[in-house]
Amino acid sequence: LTMQGLVIAHAAYGHNSFFKGNYLFRTWTNADAIIDYLVFARNYISQCEERYGEEEVELLLDSCHALMNLGVDRYKRPPKLSLAKEKLRQQEREEYLQAQVNDLWRTLPAHEIRPEGRPERQRFPAEPEENLLYFIEKNAPLLEPWQREVVRIVRKVAQYFFPQRQTQVMNEGWATFWHYTLLNTLYDEGLLADSFMLEFLQSHTNVVAQPPYNSRWYNGLNPYALGFAMWRDIRRICEDPDDEDRRWFPEIAGSDWRETFDFAMRNFKDESFIAQYLSPKIMRDFRLFAVLDDDRDDKLKVSAIHDESGFQRVRQILSDQYNLGNREPNIQVWNVDLRGDRSLTLRHQQHQRRPLGESTEEVMKHIARLWGFTVRLETVDENGRRELVHETRVEKRRNSPEN
Repeated sequence: LTMQGLVIAHAAYGHNSFFKGNYLFRTWTNADAIIDYLVFARNYISQCEERYGEEEVELLLDSCHALMNLGVDRYKRPPKLSLAKEKLRQQEREEYLQAQVNDLWRTLPAHEIRPEGRPERQRFPAEPEENLLYFIEKNAPLLEPWQREVVRIVRKVAQYFFPQRQTQVMNEGWATFWHYTLLNTLYDEGLLADSFMLEFLQSHTNVVAQPPYNSRWYNGLNPYALGFAMWRDIRRICEDPDDEDRRWFPEIAGSDWRETFDFAMRNFKDESFIAQYLSPKIMRDFRLFAVLDDDRDDKLKVSAIHDESGFQRVRQILSDQYNLGNREPNIQVWNVDLRGDRSLTLRHQQHQRRPLGESTEEVMKHIARLWGFTVRLETVDENGRRELVHETRVEKRRNSPEN
């Protein structure tokens, strides 16, 4: 019973209100269509497993899932999902999609020779494409229609969950605040027993616990802990501000906390929420400070402590850590050799001299499996210097990619 009440307060009231109100979810998701689309996706995947075998489908899904973070549109709103439209489009797809792909890869007519004596070469795509799954779905030479549909399904699911990756601190903190507030209010009104609250508080305490830096379970800041603390602190600033709060938050100190909550929930994501509302009190409570780890210096430097300028810097640095542009590599489709070996070239734009991670080789294998031909990855540093960092070759059409 306790866990049922906790889940209802946390998910049914907390998460649902956040999904309904936050601007990212209102922009990128459509609650009316997602259930029908997921049913369609489940049925389609099941049909593919029966027709082509579970192993074949699983390999394809593994490769698609490895690219989910690189399979979203970040700057344009996708069309709303519709089960009827998806079924109609899927029925028509097998009739014309492969013909379009074959047309793309047909032998191109000879170009006129430029005065310099060199043939004109046009890059494809004309502009870099950040959505790798979209590009593969539309242009991979060897994918069959059912495989393109599976790529599309994974891409649509990745797009739907894109807002959650940007609001974890806010979203989980919001839901945790409301389950804590609702259940404590019911207890204060005599509607819940002591035994219920003891079980609830044990579960709640485990959720919002922040392991110390030297704990074997430490994995950075707990989003439940940080989010819950920030929402409670915003309420404190509204109801009982001190002089420090009035200096840092003059626009909300002493205001109606419900109106402030509603505005913050609707109009921010983790990055901007932390930049706007992280207070010196929270930084002291979590013992936050900044350490500069410069790859050009063999020593670490404490760059921000608990003073006025230090609080500002810590808040900005922590905010930057929740910016997806800083957390995930910027990799785009740069070119396809249409007239040659059909190789795919990707380009990685370095951010603050940060190299790619250890999983690069495995991810490249997944890209090569989907593309069907050689895939190259170049990296470009802040000075514009280009370097080939990895190349994955595919010897035969259905073989696993080899390095």
